[in-house]
Amino acid sequence: MVTDKHASEDGLLNLQERSVEELRSLLDELYAEEQKVSYRRRVLHGKIDILRAELVRRLKEDREAGKGVVTGGDIERLIEILANDLHGVSRFDVTADDDDWEE
Repeated sequence: MVTDKHASEDGLLNLQERSVEELRSLLDELYAEEQKVSYRRRVLHGKIDILRAELVRRLKEDREAGKGVVTGGDIERLIEILANDLHGVSRFDVTADDDDWEE
């Protein structure tokens, strides 16, 4: 089984020279990594849902108390988000090393 991260990244090179066992091992390794990423994604979505629910609850409370729901900071943040979207710029580097994801 390929254990070196860079070896697995290079695993798709020279496929014709690899044995069937090597190909199966590499495939198993990639499936395992996919499962980790999928799990991490589900955890992140859960956290996002919790934070959104709390934000909605607080905004509801503020509205019921007669407070303004939208602030100047909210408008500035929206402008920043829309400006980035218009330029096709993402603040996330999807090619970044994912060592932070290990738990």
